[in-house]
Amino acid sequence: MKSIWRNKTWPATLLLAAGAVISGAANAVENLPGGPSVRQLNLPVGITKIAQEQHFLHNAMMVLCTVIFVAVFSVMFYSIWKHRQSVGHKAANFHESVVVEVIWTIVPFIIVILMALPATKILVAQKDTTNADLTVKVTGYQWKWGYDYLKGEGEGLGFISTLDSSQRAMSDAGAHGEMPKDYLFKVDNPLVVPVDKKIRIITTANDVIHAFAVPQFGIKQDAIPGFVRDTWFRAEKVGDYYGQCQELCGKEHAYMPIHVKVVSAADYTTWVDGKKKEAAAKLDDPNKVWALPDLMARGEKVYASNCAACHQANGKGAGPIKALDASPTVLNADAAVQLHIVLNGQNNGAMPAWKQLSDTDIAAVVSYTKNSWSNKTGQLVQPAQVKAERAK
Repeated sequence: MKSIWRNKTWPATLLLAAGAVISGAANAVENLPGGPSVRQLNLPVGITKIAQEQHFLHNAMMVLCTVIFVAVFSVMFYSIWKHRQSVGHKAANFHESVVVEVIWTIVPFIIVILMALPATKILVAQKDTTNADLTVKVTGYQWKWGYDYLKGEGEGLGFISTLDSSQRAMSDAGAHGEMPKDYLFKVDNPLVVPVDKKIRIITTANDVIHAFAVPQFGIKQDAIPGFVRDTWFRAEKVGDYYGQCQELCGKEHAYMPIHVKVVSAADYTTWVDGKKKEAAAKLDDPNKVWALPDLMARGEKVYASNCAACHQANGKGAGPIKALDASPTVLNADAAVQLHIVLNGQNNGAMPAWKQLSDTDIAAVVSYTKNSWSNKTGQLVQPAQVKAERAK
C-alpha cells in the first residue's frame, strides 16, 4: 500500500481514469439538432429573427455588464492598493463633489437607455401577432399538448400530441444503455407548420399552468386555465425543433415535450390534405353500433397512445396510479361510473379529463379495459352511451 501512495504517478492515473469516465458519459449523449446541446451554456442562435436578436442582445448585455464590472472593481482595487496606509497615506475628510455626482448620474442613465432601446424593440416585436398566416391554439393538458388550427391553411384540424410510448418505456426501465438523440422529445403527433410563414400561437390550459416554449424560435408563453395568451414565430429553416413545458405542472412534467416540424409550403399542403382525410375517416357516427372485436382493436390503439404511460401496458398501474386490471370501477356493470371518470377526471387532476377524445374513441378504450388482462367481462360500451354521458 505504501508503495502505491509513494508512486508519484497515481494522481495522474486517477485523473486519466476520471477523464475516461467523463468522456465516455459525454459520448453517450449527443446534441439534438433543433433541440438541446451537450454542455450548452448560452441561448441558441435560433432560426427566427426574434431568436437571433435575443441571442445578440443577451451577448451584448453580458459584454456591457462585464466591462462595467471590470472597470468599477479595477478602480476600486487600484484605489485601495494605491492609497493604503502602509505606504504613508492618511484618510482624508472631504464633502460631496457636484461634478462627480452629475457624472455618476448621467453615465448610468445613458447606459440604461442604451440597454432599454434594443430590449424594448425586441419585446414589442415579440407581441406583434397581427397579420399571421396561420393561427394555432395550443392547449396544455396534464401531460400533453392539444393543437387546433384555427385560421389559415389547415383550418379545422386538431389533435393531441403525447410523448411516444416507447420513450416512456425507456424512462420507466431506468434509461439504461444507448439512448436516442431525441430521448424524451419524441412525440406521436408533432405540430407541423410551413417555413417562412408567420405562425400565431394562442395558448391556454385545461387544468394547471403550463408554458409553451421552443428555444430555437425564441418563444415562451404561459398557458393559463381560463385565460388566452398569444405569441408568434416565423421559422426561416426547414427542420425539426424541440421544446418542453417550462412550468412545473405536476408529476409528469418531464414527459411533456414539444416537437415542431417546419416543412416547405408544398409539403405542408400535402400534410394538411392527409390530415383532413384522416380526420374525415375518424368522423364516426356516434349512433353506429359496434361489434366488440372492432372496438377492442381501436381501443388498444387509443389506450397505447393515451393511457399506457400512466397505467402501464399491462394495466397494473404504478405507485399512486391505480391499476385497471381487476379494478372495481372497470369491472362495474354500470359503465356510466367509468365513463364519468374518463370524461371528467378525478383526484384533483391526478386522473385527467379526456373530453377531447371522440365518443367512439372513449367507447373503444373503455370497452378495451373491460375486456383486457384479467378483466374478461364481455361488457361493451357503445359511442351513444358516451354521447349521453357527455351531455349530463
